[in-house]
Amino acid sequence: MTPHVTLMASDTGGINGVALTVLIALFALVTIAGFMASRFKRADSLESLEEWGLGGRKFGTWITWFLLGGDLYTAYTFVAVPAAMFATGAVAGFFAVPYTIVLYPIIFIFMARLWSVSHRHGYVTTADFVRGRYDDRTLSLAVAVTGFVATMPYIALQLVGIQAVLEVAGLGGGDNIIAKDAPLFIAFALLAAYTYSSGLRAPAVIAFVKDILIYLVIIVAIVYLPGQVGGWDAIFGAAEEKMATTNEATGAPTGSFIPGAGQGWAYATLALGSALALFMYPHSITASLSSNSRNTIRRNAAILPAYSFVLGLLALLGWVAIAAGTQPIGLDGEPNAQLVIPQLFEDMFPAWFAGVAFAAIAIGALVPAAIMSIAAANTFSRNIYKEWLKKDATPAQEAKVSKLMSLLVKAFALIFVLTLDKQNAINFQLLGGIWMLQTFPVIVFSLFTRWFHRYGLLVGWAVGMVYGTVGAYNVKNPVTGKAFGGSLDNIPGIGELGYIALTAFVINVVIAAALTVALRAANVSNGNDETIPFDYFADADDPRVQKDLSEHAHHGDPYGDPDDIPGNAPVR
Repeated sequence: MTPHVTLMASDTGGINGVALTVLIALFALVTIAGFMASRFKRADSLESLEEWGLGGRKFGTWITWFLLGGDLYTAYTFVAVPAAMFATGAVAGFFAVPYTIVLYPIIFIFMARLWSVSHRHGYVTTADFVRGRYDDRTLSLAVAVTGFVATMPYIALQLVGIQAVLEVAGLGGGDNIIAKDAPLFIAFALLAAYTYSSGLRAPAVIAFVKDILIYLVIIVAIVYLPGQVGGWDAIFGAAEEKMATTNEATGAPTGSFIPGAGQGWAYATLALGSALALFMYPHSITASLSSNSRNTIRRNAAILPAYSFVLGLLALLGWVAIAAGTQPIGLDGEPNAQLVIPQLFEDMFPAWFAGVAFAAIAIGALVPAAIMSIAAANTFSRNIYKEWLKKDATPAQEAKVSKLMSLLVKAFALIFVLTLDKQNAINFQLLGGIWMLQTFPVIVFSLFTRWFHRYGLLVGWAVGMVYGTVGAYNVKNPVTGKAFGGSLDNIPGIGELGYIALTAFVINVVIAAALTVALRAANVSNGNDETIPFDYFADADDPRVQKDLSEHAHHGDPYGDPDDIPGNAPVR
């Protein structure tokens, strides 16, 4: 038997006053920074999506690095990854590390091209690019709606991360809904206010504080904690022992210490599918397009793996919690693995440092929640409101709609968290990855070729969406029996468990390719392409780019393009 060291707080049922004070102080600091962020990289006006939604496309390498890091490594990442390691082991948790390693070579290849063509034509969203590439409103709408819907539960999960911190700190109990959720209401109101006033500049500034805190907390934890629980040998021994025990509800082992027989496909497809899907999300694209040059994108693809190193250390804290005997019990008295990291820090560190850790997680929710709400709002304003509801909308009107929509998006996420079972948010977020991967052929393939036919891409997307959604619905939770119980299912023709999103993606591509051959043979029009080869290599200092963008700098006037596509300058 591996010895377990149990170091529990003396009073886990009450409010941790010191930790809560530190949390509130740091939260107040970033709130002030959020409101002052409108002065950062100051613009004459924020009344356009270029300025409010993309920060004027002015962010350099380090700002973009912090912004993307704060965007991609969310509060829920810092809660869910170690929680999965704690609860079920390596397949469910540690796959996040290779997936973030595989991710960056992929974006190095295509993201610079997307940045260039977007900068050349003033595109704000990927749906803008698809609209210009194929002159197809329906295909563009499919991409826009997929991104908008998939982002909703992702924002909700950031609030779940804040709730986890507040619960461990001792807040959130009681039957009075006002008293119980008042801290979350306050955090939501502050987030909504400074996002509305400062746009993307707010999370860009706050990301500096968030990332510094995250690095500090994790490095201190990984250096200090192993010595307190008997070293890494004891940690790995405790984890291996727990994963080998039988789960009474399922009759199977609790989890996997390392991927075993029959788990290789699951581990590999989860990593690859997640890597392909992540930069299809609107918030990932928004953070990328805010950078000031295509080389900024490439430099970030080279240095962002530093976060993967930190993520690996963070994942191992889930196993440290096993060795420490951490008991993540919610205020309702029920076990909740999502509380394991906040509880570990409260148990093992002085109260003031636990407060710093709580602040790192809570502030880590604010940055991605802000970017996600801005990205979703930009998508609605540009690709639904402008494209379908008010074609003559001016940039100022677009910005106003986007600001209002960012508030509604966050309100929806808050209602989601307060009224629905949190497991529903988790399950819908699993669907988010499945859905977003189905836009990969439409976006990434189209950056390199127009061989694929627009109708083939649309049908492939639709089939992939249906297959992935139905496949995920049919996966039952082995304990509760509820639908959407996971993201793994048998791979057709192989018979091994694999990530449903990747199976749906393969079906999507096969159907798109087959229909393309048929539609090309029938000489069906593939739409008009407003881009030219130069667009995919243009950089910020190119005079043609400057001329194009200057034509759309008048915030009170309609765009005035011949085809009235937002941001589209005439081809020269």
